[in-house]
Amino acid sequence: MSRDYVTIVSGLPRSGTSLMMQMLAAGGLPVLTDGVRQADDDNPHGYFEFEPVKRTNLDAAWVADATGRAVKMVYLLLNNLPKTHAYRVILMQRDVREVLASQKAMLARLGRTGADVGDDRMAAIFEQQLHSTAVWLRAQPNFAMLAVSHRDCIQTPADVAAGVNTFLGGGLNEAAMAGVVDPLLYHRSARKRST
Repeated sequence: MSRDYVTIVSGLPRSGTSLMMQMLAAGGLPVLTDGVRQADDDNPHGYFEFEPVKRTNLDAAWVADATGRAVKMVYLLLNNLPKTHAYRVILMQRDVREVLASQKAMLARLGRTGADVGDDRMAAIFEQQLHSTAVWLRAQPNFAMLAVSHRDCIQTPADVAAGVNTFLGGGLNEAAMAGVVDPLLYHRSARKRST
């Protein structure tokens, strides 16, 4: 099926963007990834990143080859995308407290510390930035947006797969998309947050 737009999976780090990329790939949508960042304990199924995306504010040439494909992109870079293309953005949403706990656990495993900002302040910053991003996306004539809950991906993956397939114009294998969701990964991280 021909898709004359770029599919962007975006959201906060640790909000389920890699999971959504995995679902799209399983459903038959070509994904733009280079495998530079390897799978690890935090993302055992891979990160699905594409290094040139991180430099979009300096060089957005990669977008020309991304039509018809899905690519993962941090939400703060979305306004650097060229206005000459059409985009459909799947904006992943996850409880900010879960995001912060997951980020801290990942940094601890890497032997690093995060910014010296309290959880309440960081949560407020993230929520304000995501709200501003959603408002901005809705105002852009060349963008369409679908908000997807990380929790819904885990609890009702078939429903999420159906909604995403409709948003992207159909033609994806919804059963395969839902089939890659591993609730045990979510429950494992939840146990780590509580210990």
